[in-house]
Amino acid sequence: MSELQAMATGRRKESVARVRLIPGSGQITINGKDLDKYFGLETLKLIVRQPLVATETLDRYDVIARVHGGGFSGQAGAIRHGIARALVQLEPEYRSVLKRSGYLTRDSRMKERKKYGLKKARRAPQFSKR
Repeated sequence: MSELQAMATGRRKESVARVRLIPGSGQITINGKDLDKYFGLETLKLIVRQPLVATETLDRYDVIARVHGGGFSGQAGAIRHGIARALVQLEPEYRSVLKRSGYLTRDSRMKERKKYGLKKARRAPQFSKR
């Protein structure tokens, strides 16, 4: 891997994203598809672009991401986390901006495991008096 490109892993919920930043024109590719084709909701596209907007590097780097697991929201968060980590690798002075915005923090909220005797993680079976 050259000095000009960076690779990083981002995670959120059940999603894991492998992100590669390459100097370019600002094209974002996720699993071989364009950002607009992959995510239907504008809010998810906004989430993915947040670290690039915060560091004003939206048109300086191309983003190539491979993401799996979870749903669209978790995947968008994982890609955002990966982009932020890759930006810090390329230019360490961005760390303070990204850290202040909370893009370097891994959102650790995951689905709680199901316990035996319960219907879900905490949902107990309905109580019947008789």
